[in-house]
Amino acid sequence: MPDFNQQVIDEFHANGGKVGGEPFEGKNLVLLTHTGAKSGKRRVLPLVYTTDGSRYVIVASKGGSDTNPDWYHNLRANPRVTLEIGTETFEATATEITDRAERDRLYAGMVAHQPAFADYEKKTTRLIPVFVLER
Repeated sequence: MPDFNQQVIDEFHANGGKVGGEPFEGKNLVLLTHTGAKSGKRRVLPLVYTTDGSRYVIVASKGGSDTNPDWYHNLRANPRVTLEIGTETFEATATEITDRAERDRLYAGMVAHQPAFADYEKKTTRLIPVFVLER
C-alpha cells in the first residue's frame, strides 16, 4: 500500500490536486499529514473526503477490515493535522464523532459520494470511525 499511496500523492502534486483512476477519479481527495502516535514521524495519506458545512469528513474504513487503520490511532493521539485539498494547504484539528446519530449521518454522506463505503460496512462487525477535520 505505501507504493500505491506514494503514486497517488505524486499524481496529486503533479496535477493540482487531481487524481485519475480507481478509486479516486471524480472523488474529493485530501492528502492528510498526521503524526505517528508512537514514532512521532509525520506521514502523508491520501483519503476520500466529503464535507459537512465547513468541516471535512473522513472515515477510518481500512477497506472494511476488522481493525482500524494505523492513522486512526495517530489522529486520536495527535489530532493536529495538515490538509492538502486541490492546491491549498492548511492546518486542521481532527475530532472523532462519537455521537451515533451524527456518525451515521456523516457516514451516509460518504456512501453517497463513494458507494464502496457501503460495502466496507458490510464486510466488518466493527463500527467504522468517522472524523471531522476543522480549520
